[in-house]
Amino acid sequence: MKYLYRLFLFLIIPVTGIAQETAPKPIELDANYFYGTVARHTNDIAHLITGHPQGLLVSYNRKTYGLNDWERRYNYPDWGFSFSYQDLDNEFLGENYGFYAHYSFYALQRRLMFRMGQGIAIASNPFDIETNIRNNAFGSRLLSSTYLMLNYKQPLFKNVGFQTGLSIIHYSNANVRAPNSSTNTLAFNFGIYHKIEEVPEFIPRGEDPFTKERLHYNVVFRSGVNETDFVGLGQRPFYVFTGFVDKKLNHKSTIQVGIDVLFSLFLIDQIRFESIAFPGLGTQGDEDYRRVGAFVGHELRFGRIALVTQLGYYVYFPFDFEGRIYERIGLKRYFGDKLFGTVTVRAHAADAEAVEFGVGIRL
Repeated sequence: MKYLYRLFLFLIIPVTGIAQETAPKPIELDANYFYGTVARHTNDIAHLITGHPQGLLVSYNRKTYGLNDWERRYNYPDWGFSFSYQDLDNEFLGENYGFYAHYSFYALQRRLMFRMGQGIAIASNPFDIETNIRNNAFGSRLLSSTYLMLNYKQPLFKNVGFQTGLSIIHYSNANVRAPNSSTNTLAFNFGIYHKIEEVPEFIPRGEDPFTKERLHYNVVFRSGVNETDFVGLGQRPFYVFTGFVDKKLNHKSTIQVGIDVLFSLFLIDQIRFESIAFPGLGTQGDEDYRRVGAFVGHELRFGRIALVTQLGYYVYFPFDFEGRIYERIGLKRYFGDKLFGTVTVRAHAADAEAVEFGVGIRL
C-alpha cells in the first residue's frame, strides 16, 4: 500500500516548466491549533465519541502569482504540503498523524481562504481482534485522510498574520481492510501565518481564448484491494474497466458519460459467507459477483491536475451490496495530451467501497 500512496502524492504535486525554474518561488508557513468533536455519522461509532479531539496542523505553502494560465483562472491559489497531529480523546482511537498535499483558494481580497488537503494518516491504535476490538473506525494502521479548512486571515505586522476558522478532518481506509466505520472531526481552529518573502505582483489574466474540442473517447483500467465488511475474510483484489466519452466545455470544465465493468473479488467471499452464516437474508451462494454501472461525471481542471466527480447506477446488479447508486471522487493527473493516472474513491453514499488506482488514455 505505501507504494500506491506514493503514486497518489506524485499525481497531485504540481509541475512547473523548466523555463520557470529561475522565477521567484514565494513561500508561506502556517500553524493552526484545532479543537472539536467527532461527528456521529453512524451509530456504529457512538461508543468512540467520548471527548473533544484536538491537535495541530502545520503547512508549507507555495504562493502563485500567475506564471501558469490555470493560476490566473483560479485567482492565484496556493499549493503545498501539511502535517497534522490529532489526539482523538478516546482510548480506543488513540492518536493520528497525517501527511497531505493541498490547494488553497482565496476570496474577499484574499482575506478568506478555503483549503482542500488529501493524503495519508497513520493511526496509533487501530483495530486488533485481540487487543483493540472496540476500534471499529480504523481497520488498519495506514488510512486515507482528507481535510477541509475555511479561514479568515488578518495581517498583523510585516509578513506575519493571524487566521481562524473551521475545519473538517476525515479518516478512512475505504474498506482496504475491515472494519471501516471512519471518523469525521468537526473543529474550530486558530493560528498564525508567516510569509517568507513577498509575493511578486500578480500577472493579469488578460485574454484567455478557448478552442472548442470534439468528443473524446477514454479507456481506464483501475485496480486495488479491499475486503468485505465481515472481519477476517481477507483482502482481495478488484478490477474496474471503464469506457467513457467526454466533452470539454471550457478551460475548467469537462463533462463525461460512460460505463464501468467491475470485478470485485471480495464479493465472492461476501456471497459465500452470507449464504452460510445468514440464511435468512436469502443469499443462495451462487450469485454473480460482477457488476456493470452507467455514470455521468464532471472534471474540474487545474492545469495538468483535475478533480473528478461521477455519479453512477448499477444497470447489472445480481447481488445487492450497499445499493445500486454509487459515486466516485478523486484526482486525475495528465501526462501530455493523452495519457493520465487517477486516484479515486468509489462509495455508496457515506460507505466507501474501494480506493482505486488507475491509468487511462484519452483518444
